[in-house]
Order: sequence, then structure tokens, then C-alpha cells
Amino acid sequence: MGNNIAAFFDIDGTIYREGLITEVFKKMVTHELIDASEWTDRVRPAFMAWDRRQGDYDIYLDRMVEAFKRVTVGISSEHINLIAKKVIEQKGDRVYQFTRNEIERHRKLGHKIIAISGSPDALVNYMAEKYLFDNWRGTVYHTDENGIYTGAITPMWDSISKKKAIHEMEQLYDLDLSQCYSYGDTNGDLTMFENTGHPTAVNPTRELLNHIRDNEELMKRINVVVERKDVIYHLDIHSIIYE
Repeated sequence: MGNNIAAFFDIDGTIYREGLITEVFKKMVTHELIDASEWTDRVRPAFMAWDRRQGDYDIYLDRMVEAFKRVTVGISSEHINLIAKKVIEQKGDRVYQFTRNEIERHRKLGHKIIAISGSPDALVNYMAEKYLFDNWRGTVYHTDENGIYTGAITPMWDSISKKKAIHEMEQLYDLDLSQCYSYGDTNGDLTMFENTGHPTAVNPTRELLNHIRDNEELMKRINVVVERKDVIYHLDIHSIIYE
């Protein structure tokens, strides 16, 4: 009953309606683990530019990740784990109904449900627990022998890392990738789409759409879903017009 089939889900912007790392960053400020200027001076301008649709989403995320990597140096992983757990408790239900329904559909079909996300591993862990995922991969923020963050990371937001993670899961669960599903929203999810038989772009970025349109083989099987308010739109990529 689908034992060799998996559904791979990105989290930020695909399941969760925004970026989980942003919520952790804000709580680090309110808990006085970092100075408020780290948000107001370094990250918030990029966030506001994107929020006003005057800036690029990927630029905002890059700024956020770089700031998070820098400010966590010297902080105990225990603090971040507690904050991550609280973020998922408070914000974990702010998800798109489309991907929430897809998670449940795949579970009923007996498919493996796997998160592959660029969010910090602590966040991905708690989100995976909440939605009963079978496995997950997130960006690893490395610690020393005392559990203190060092600033070294192993990313999971880029296409190369996500492709590697998918093939690890393929070996682990003896998956038939041609029958597997994938869900993502940015260019970092492109290799998930290219390596699975049933890809779905959820509220895709312009960059992702451009790369999909450059891939004739992927164009034949990609699904595009846009969710706005309480309406889910299934779009034909050939008919999408954007400037």
C-alpha cells in the first residue's frame, strides 16, 4: 500500500505560511538573547521590502539565515530548542490548507511523509513531530561538545543539498522516485521536482517558475497550486502570465 512511495515537503512557504526561522529570531530578541538591532537594522528592512512586494523573497531569506547563523554563535542549543518548541506550539497551525490536506492524503495512502527544509533542524524536528512525519532533514547548526553553537552549518535550503537528501531517503526506504511526490515553493526545491514523478509548486516564486519553464520535461508533469485566503487555485503552467 504505497510502501515504496514518499511525499517530500518543503516547510517554509509550502506548509507553513511564512518563515519559521523569522519567528525564532523574533523570540530571541524578546528573550533578550540577542540585541533588538539585529532584527531592526539588519533583517527587518529586507523583510519589509519583500512584504511590500518591492524586494525579493530570496534576498530576505538570505539576510535572515546569515543573521541567524551569526547571532547564535556562543548560544546554548538548549535555549534555541526551547524557543523552537514554543514557536511550533504557538505558530505550528498557521499552515496552508492545501498542503495540510495533502499530508493527510498521503498518510491515508500509506506513503512515507518526509520534510526537507532549509529551516534550522530544531524547528524542522518539532514541526515533523507535530504533523507525524516519518523522517526529516533540516539545516544543521553545529555545536561544540558543550552544546554551544559554533557558527558552522550544513545547509538544507539549496538544490544540491535537497537532491542529496532525497537520494538518502530513496536508499533508506527503497523508494521508487518515479512514483514519489514533492512540494516546494522556491528554486531550492527544483531538484526535488526533477527527481520525483509528481511535483507540485505551491505559491511558487518567479525564479522557480522561470527555471521550470526552462525544463521541458518538468513542464510536462509539474502541478502549480496557489492558495489565497480560503481559495485553492490549480493552475496550468502554460497559461500563467507574470511580468
